[in-house]
Amino acid sequence: MAKDYYAILGVDKNASDEEIKKAFRKLALQYHPDRNPGNKEAEEKFKEINEAYQVLSDPQKRAQYDQFGTADFNGQGFDYSNFGGFGGFEGFGGFGDIFGDIFGDFFGGSRKQKTGPQRGADLEYTLNLSFEEAAFGAKKDVEIFRHETCDTCHGTGAKPGTSPRTCDKCHGTGQMKIERRTPFGSFVSITTCDRCHGEGKIVDSPCSICGGKGKVRKKKIISVNIPAGVDSGMTIPLRGEGEPGVRGGPAGDLYLHINVRPHKIFKRQGSDIYCTIPVSITKATLGGEITVPTLEGEEKYNLPEGTQPGTIIRLKGKGIPKLRSSVRGDLYFEVKVEVPKKLTERQRELLKKLAEEFGETAPEKKSFVDKFKDAFGV
Repeated sequence: MAKDYYAILGVDKNASDEEIKKAFRKLALQYHPDRNPGNKEAEEKFKEINEAYQVLSDPQKRAQYDQFGTADFNGQGFDYSNFGGFGGFEGFGGFGDIFGDIFGDFFGGSRKQKTGPQRGADLEYTLNLSFEEAAFGAKKDVEIFRHETCDTCHGTGAKPGTSPRTCDKCHGTGQMKIERRTPFGSFVSITTCDRCHGEGKIVDSPCSICGGKGKVRKKKIISVNIPAGVDSGMTIPLRGEGEPGVRGGPAGDLYLHINVRPHKIFKRQGSDIYCTIPVSITKATLGGEITVPTLEGEEKYNLPEGTQPGTIIRLKGKGIPKLRSSVRGDLYFEVKVEVPKKLTERQRELLKKLAEEFGETAPEKKSFVDKFKDAFGV
């Protein structure tokens, strides 16, 4: 039974290419083997997701799958290999070769022609941001390398003063029709012209700069406005900023993968941020004003009397702006009471008196000799 690739990716049969791509990335991230080490079930699921995406992301394979329920006419449709033993057909290379020639041009098989407009390749770039840039947004310059039209030949691929000529073999179509006679009759298949390689034109005097390709690899700087609230793992698509299309096809896209560098003080969970504030034992006991760091700078806060160690206090609206929203998260800080490690004699005496006031017995400080006597019963 054929697999339901739409159900595997969790999308509708009318889903757009972008919806399919988004669903694939989400599931691939969830079931990736690196995130599920030793999990065979997750590994099989990942393979299944990848298989579904390979079919549904390709327009021709998807159309074939929608019509016939399969994208593989050599493995899931009719099994032509079973007919290879019929006498008299070996000279034609077997049924697999015959049907490959016939169906390859219609269903996007291995002989799929690519002589028309083609979309340019997508590019990817990892953009590193500081904690504050991710929180409040920033304008960043992204430096990428991609192919651009050659300034010398203006994209023709021909040496200045010359022009490409129409291919005399395919007459500018980029394709050749080949007729084959089989036991079933004559069949015509279309293949890429081997002289112009599908371009329809021949460059006799190539441009010395681009070597006849019409494009050269250049550095491109793109200014990007990063929205406030982005986080690591997010991807920002820039439409049309990828590689240029071929033969008039649209350009690909540029995908910016966000990576936020960790902060020295704050930890982030969604739009909320967390930190720890050290407080003296007297300040925690008596209360009073303390200094709390925020993303905008330091802020004063009146600590209540008798604040216990580990108490978590919220500062509303002092977190990170939510993506595409004016609402901000909160800042949570945990009170860490610091106990002094060294005391002067006066401080020790005062603490003893305080302990007596609370009805506690303050421990006496013993010398090494006293500790030795207690240990050995001397």
